[in-house]
Amino acid sequence: MKLMFIGADHEVTGSCHYLEACGKHILVDYGMEQGQNYFENVELPVQEALIDYVLLTHAHVDHSGLLPLLYAKGFRGQIVTTEATADLCSIMLRDCAHIQMQEAEWKNRKAKRSSQVQPAVPLYTLEDADGAIKRLVGCAYGEEIDLCEGIKIRFTDIGHLLGSASIEIWITETDVTKKIVFSGDVGNLNQPLIKDPAYTKDADYVVMESTYGDRIHSDKKPDYVKELAEIIQTTFDQGGNVVIPSFAVGRTQEMLYFIRQIKEEGLVKGHDKFPVYVDSPLAVEATEIFNRNIDNCFDEEAMELVRKGINPIRFPGLKLTITGEESKMINFDNEPKVIISASGMCEAGRIRHHLKHNLWRPECTILFVGYQAVGTLGRVLLEGAESVRLFGEPVEVRAQLKTLEGMSGHADMNGLISWLQGFEEKPRRVFIVHGEDAVCKSFAQRLKVEYGYRTYAPYSGTEFDLSTDRLLFEASPVPIKKKVVVVTGVYARLVDAGKRLMAVIEKNHFGANKDLAKFADQINALCDKWDR
Repeated sequence: MKLMFIGADHEVTGSCHYLEACGKHILVDYGMEQGQNYFENVELPVQEALIDYVLLTHAHVDHSGLLPLLYAKGFRGQIVTTEATADLCSIMLRDCAHIQMQEAEWKNRKAKRSSQVQPAVPLYTLEDADGAIKRLVGCAYGEEIDLCEGIKIRFTDIGHLLGSASIEIWITETDVTKKIVFSGDVGNLNQPLIKDPAYTKDADYVVMESTYGDRIHSDKKPDYVKELAEIIQTTFDQGGNVVIPSFAVGRTQEMLYFIRQIKEEGLVKGHDKFPVYVDSPLAVEATEIFNRNIDNCFDEEAMELVRKGINPIRFPGLKLTITGEESKMINFDNEPKVIISASGMCEAGRIRHHLKHNLWRPECTILFVGYQAVGTLGRVLLEGAESVRLFGEPVEVRAQLKTLEGMSGHADMNGLISWLQGFEEKPRRVFIVHGEDAVCKSFAQRLKVEYGYRTYAPYSGTEFDLSTDRLLFEASPVPIKKKVVVVTGVYARLVDAGKRLMAVIEKNHFGANKDLAKFADQINALCDKWDR
């Protein structure tokens, strides 16, 4: 029963943990790193083709975004998650691949103009995303599932995103049973649309996030509807646009929920029929998935509207743009408008085009409604940049920059502690992950000193034996260095295929001699064909 920490250790993105138990290799999340990272992540301890299962806490790309790469490198196991998360991943992973392919194409066009030889290659393709999507297995909340012999799992609503879950895992080896719980991202209380986090009764070990482990959201519940209405009113009166960089999944639907109320109550005067553009094909598809999961995932307040025949995230003036041509036309229309576009940290996607057209206009407002990771364009803007580069050109920052304070899908320090105190007995050990370096340290220390928990904040590469409650290897922080890309493009696919072949050979170690001989003959025949 070995637990190994791979990603989001003393960092906020790139979540990944590895379990080796009952002869199986299991990942809990396999996320993409976003923004600036300070520490190197270790490689997976086994080849990708040997991974049997991925247990996925939720669909955000910092938890799911490398699943297509896992597939590209030979993974053919199951990705087990909640039904709503499976639905969201079916669109989000394709969107990630599409963005990466577009960016690689743009970089290659730029390289041609500057006589650069080395072509840019996307991390993975749409075909890889489709392959990962086919491995998704959706499960209901609260259902105990026999994953394989010796391992059971259960997903519990953690209130962070549609379909988000904490994961309970029971492992039995040689008559010893241990239970480990992965928190995923713990949701904030009283969010629109989705339910509050549910508690878990017991665990031997807990791996929990600490994104906001050093801060407390305001005790007074913010009036987001009033605050948003005032921002829209002021901006429209000046003749400007309100541009909202928003995560396509979750935050966009929450903003629609608020704007529906603003329109219903007539809170923006003189602009009664103002248009609201959701300019993100992903956000449009995600909104439809929200509508399909009303019964299982919406909170009581939203369900009360549904019972009255009101769609909580639809209203007059809502315009959903799909094509690139439709997106371009938004900024050629002079009528004041709200533009909601991804990505939420301004790192990619159509939001960068809207910033290019609106950042330099003092009558406009750029409204941030979510966490901005260190190193992202969103963080750079909030830290006071006077000018930024977009599509190779400098753009002056003259627009008003606003934030909806406390607008977070993450629990604050008190919320995290409340979730942990939901366990009826203290776990043997609590591992603190998914927080910036100083936050992981301070939150672990607070839990230890003030609440009596046995805590540990591991760095990437740390290994722990769950059966004996023993630290096998304590990793030290390794400052990040520039990665050297050895192989690219089609040749990289060939190398990955060779690694997968070796993994398949290893899996067939104890096969029948007759079958192994046939397999060997097939490999040799293939080698004879290509050995030139």
